[in-house]
Amino acid sequence: MTVQLKTSASSGAIAITLGDRSSFKTLAATLPAPTRHWLAALGFTGAPDSFALVPGPDGKLGQVFAGINHVADPFALAALPNALPEGRYFLSDQGLNLQPEQAALSWELGGYQFDLYKPRRRAPAELQLVPSADAQRGLAFATAMAATRDLVNTPAEHMGPEELAKAAQMIAKQHGAKFKQIVGDDLLKQNFPAIHAVGRASTRAPRLIELNWGAADAPLLCIVGKGVCFDTGGLDIKGADGMRQMKKDMGGAANALGLAALVMAFKLPVRLQVLIPAVENSIAGNAYRPGDVIKTRKGLHIEIGNTDAEGRVVLSDALAYASEGKPELIIDLATLTGAARVALGAQLPALFSKHFDSARDLVDLGLKLEDPMWHMPLWAPYKAGIESSIGDIVNTGRNALGGAINAALFLEYFVPENQDWLHIDLFAWNDVARPGRPVGGEAQTIRTLLAYLEQRFA
Repeated sequence: MTVQLKTSASSGAIAITLGDRSSFKTLAATLPAPTRHWLAALGFTGAPDSFALVPGPDGKLGQVFAGINHVADPFALAALPNALPEGRYFLSDQGLNLQPEQAALSWELGGYQFDLYKPRRRAPAELQLVPSADAQRGLAFATAMAATRDLVNTPAEHMGPEELAKAAQMIAKQHGAKFKQIVGDDLLKQNFPAIHAVGRASTRAPRLIELNWGAADAPLLCIVGKGVCFDTGGLDIKGADGMRQMKKDMGGAANALGLAALVMAFKLPVRLQVLIPAVENSIAGNAYRPGDVIKTRKGLHIEIGNTDAEGRVVLSDALAYASEGKPELIIDLATLTGAARVALGAQLPALFSKHFDSARDLVDLGLKLEDPMWHMPLWAPYKAGIESSIGDIVNTGRNALGGAINAALFLEYFVPENQDWLHIDLFAWNDVARPGRPVGGEAQTIRTLLAYLEQRFA
């Protein structure tokens, strides 16, 4: 951990004074003239993600001034851990007072690096914070988000369906949850034919991963995550560029596990069920084919228009199973469509909900927490585009128009009409680097969803 909780700063720890563009002039006027002149010479104005090193009387580093966007910014300090000289730091009482949750979260994420294969060049700087419930909360979020990133960043060679199941089992053990999985041909015996059909061509057996936690009399919350550990596209094979990052096609499952870990860590008064259909969409003689018709757990028959639209197929069985328990809420997270990225880009996951008021609440909450999502419609007239002449529905639309909506409407067939359900089509990846958000796997929407669940259930 790059954040240490201490009642007082250690000897030799260096103070960081925070400011923003609007407050820095006032702050500068209170500083000793040598410090003020030094900062002016460096051109420091309190701009976000900027900092200035100020020497002490002995010529060594004596103080740091850092610019932030605002005191509630979840990435306020993220530019500092890997940029400041190695050592220990603490936040000064001068200048702006950053909220402890944001301080802990932003510093810890700022020090994040996926170093499983490539060692760090240097250790991140350490921040010492006064112990508090808010600081602990920030660290809990950072831990869950870093674990989510690690799962997405791990190459498929080392993160197949079995390894994803082991990661889920580890989380279950940490929080006292029950873990089970249905593997290989047992999926057929226990009526999960769609999951089996997509994953059967891989040498790594498909499976349904399940976690259960919480009191039996608590309201049931079900979180479903798409766990396609690698997606070749199947027989409708992707091009090289499209396949390059397909280790991240289990990003929905990674985010589902991250959210579930937070639900359990904060002991929300719910009965939690986590479902992850984990497969590889591979190519072999027994691969499912375009034109095949696959029966699902719900009894609906899916015509396969394209084997590269596999995520919605495996989710169909998981959502049908989730619905059987009649939960108060189902949330599914999935790296489901390129169409959602075309519409909203990498930073805005697409949110689909049957209830406009819930969607508005989530959008507003996401903007407030800077963990956004954007509401898109379950436009019923488009269901005509996924009707099949030989099955109940087809897993592709008539054309590329409204692709994210078509996928959401497909999933809606497997959720009862009166079932409250949120579908989030996310990217789970940073395509450009920003402070605290390096290029690679990302935890998206889980801070917002946790806050929403706390409001709803607690």
